[in-house]
Amino acid sequence: MVVKFIRLSSTCKVPAYASAGAAGADLHADIDMTIRPGETRLIPTNIAVEIPTGLEGQIRPRSGLAFKNRITVLNSPGTIDSDYRGGIGVLLHNTGIDFFQVKQGDRIAQLVIAPYFRADFVETGCVSETGRGTGAYGSTGVSGNLCKEIAGLGGYNRMVEGS
Repeated sequence: MVVKFIRLSSTCKVPAYASAGAAGADLHADIDMTIRPGETRLIPTNIAVEIPTGLEGQIRPRSGLAFKNRITVLNSPGTIDSDYRGGIGVLLHNTGIDFFQVKQGDRIAQLVIAPYFRADFVETGCVSETGRGTGAYGSTGVSGNLCKEIAGLGGYNRMVEGS
């Protein structure tokens, strides 16, 4: 598969796979920037891509940055739609207690190209029953029910802590 790209600056680095088995191509910062503890910054890569129709680009965190520096991609995975033609920016968030220095050329995220399906949403009067039912946050895989449902506004369920 071919993904066309353009450089939006003379200093940006091309996305590249680090190994033959890598699912994600590394995205590189095209700026020097400091991210304070608890802060989120938009880091430009200055690369624009043309993703083929039927595919999306997923921006994902780098495990080494997360493990060693507590740096993650805030809206992970971030989606690049096939009709978007602007520069790729990466929302890096510092969950740690130390300042984090981003340097121009640093690998800051991964870009995974993946297929997706578009759904036709059809309004109906009810949805089918399942073993899980309406159990939401914390309702599976945990002993005890962490939430209980009560009728909410507009027909939606509102979740509250309780047992």
